[in-house]
Amino acid sequence: MANKDKKSIWPYIVTAFVSYGVYMSFWTVQQAASIPVQESNDYMLKYQTADMGMEGIRERQALFSENYKIELKNAHIIKLPEALQNSNSKRVQPDPVELTKGKNSFNYFVSTKEGTTVNDANVTFLLTRPHSRKDDFFVKNLPLINNNYTAKDLEITKAGRYTLQLRVQIGEAVGFSKIAAYLKP
Repeated sequence: MANKDKKSIWPYIVTAFVSYGVYMSFWTVQQAASIPVQESNDYMLKYQTADMGMEGIRERQALFSENYKIELKNAHIIKLPEALQNSNSKRVQPDPVELTKGKNSFNYFVSTKEGTTVNDANVTFLLTRPHSRKDDFFVKNLPLINNNYTAKDLEITKAGRYTLQLRVQIGEAVGFSKIAAYLKP
């Protein structure tokens, strides 16, 4: 008879664990929803489009690489000291282009492998930040000025990392340039 009078605490423990699990589920969803998700813009395409057409992109890029080349002209490169290189990575970090606060211009020279200027290319330029599309500068059909395709008067005010992306289409061949850039605070 003494056993029947004792109350068990197990139902309270189980209820507490279930309540905690439900609370943590709601908290996880709330935290995940509060972080903005940015789409990738590699190859200057939506992620889904680039993913589905990757084989064609690589073929057209290989065709471009066989016949043409892209060079960024008149850009000041920041020489990174050895201490800033990631020693744990097997990939060497390229030295970034130095941006200036205010107006910036970028000149790209598109030529054949022999060095002849290509005058009839369809050139698109994108200045973007690596993890945000909020501050993008997109210029379609860059003008050819003095044998260089020029993106000019781009106003940059926020310090930090940027990426200079260029897409060049000549007939069926499509070439891409992606260069790291940095604006010092």
